[in-house]
Amino acid sequence: MGRIFEVRKATMFARWDRMAKQFTRIGKEIAIAVKAGGPDPNTNPALRRCFQNAKAVNMPKDRVEAAIKRAMGKEMENYEEILYEGYGPHGVAILVETATDNHVRTVANVKAAFNKGGGALGNSGSVSFQFKKMGVFKLKPEGLNTEELEFELIDFGLEEMGEGTGENGEEVLILRCAFNDFGNMQKALEEKGMTPLSAEVEWIPTTTVPLNDAQAEDVSKLIEKLEQDDDVQKVFHNMG
Repeated sequence: MGRIFEVRKATMFARWDRMAKQFTRIGKEIAIAVKAGGPDPNTNPALRRCFQNAKAVNMPKDRVEAAIKRAMGKEMENYEEILYEGYGPHGVAILVETATDNHVRTVANVKAAFNKGGGALGNSGSVSFQFKKMGVFKLKPEGLNTEELEFELIDFGLEEMGEGTGENGEEVLILRCAFNDFGNMQKALEEKGMTPLSAEVEWIPTTTVPLNDAQAEDVSKLIEKLEQDDDVQKVFHNMG
């Protein structure tokens, strides 16, 4: 009985840690969006996207409002978005998106994580050519005519449509478009009265590196270490 309790407690703490990390990430995204386009979501598409993503991870409304207020304050940190590139174990390419108020600290932490994880931090452009920057929208599939929707959205930049999994393990419809068409796709969905579960910019690998279970675990440990850093927003890889 005690062993079961310990496992459940560990699972619960892991879930809390993941939730806290998601809230921190979205809080920074809100700060960046407000600084760039103001606090009104009606005139700030980036902030509307943040609201959608906050809802997708069940971020409380008061936390969202507090993040907006902080972003409007004079003492608010100015976050700089920096992309780091490198290789993990077994030749896996890794991209690390960060939002930081101290790039010296961030690059030192990222470099240390790569070194300890059996990888190496590279220069700008060293691995990003193996990825494609895309807008990724997740929708509830219920009640949607996917063939009709696909046809309608092609004119707005839709490149890929398929099934996937949402934040809570639910089935979702995933739409992908080129990064430059992100705004067009967001506007098209809004005009159709469709609110995405989430709307993100992601780096999609153009090719993948096949690994066995032991090799995949090596890479996963490095990715987990990177994701634990408070300055890291997202980590992308081409592990197959």
